Amino acid sequence: MPGPMCKHGNLAPGPVSVTLARDQLTPVFKGVPARVCDHCGEPLLDEQVSAQPLAQASAADASGVQVEVRRYAAS
Repeated sequence: MPGPMCKHGNLAPGPVSVTLARDQLTPVFKGVPARVCDHCGEPLLDEQVSAQPLAQASAADASGVQVEVRRYAAS
């Protein structure tokens, strides 16, 4: 499968860092499993993988966290 942005490279599994921004909250998740384009470096996350950081960001936002760095852990 070609890279999602450049359409030139190939996707290979690898960990990435994901930074989200929502109102006053900026969580960073490290070691998120993804498929990464070997041409442009753009990551592609599976739907199941991306759901977990989004849910954790919602919980952090509700508790008033502004900046948070977490290591990804599959549930």
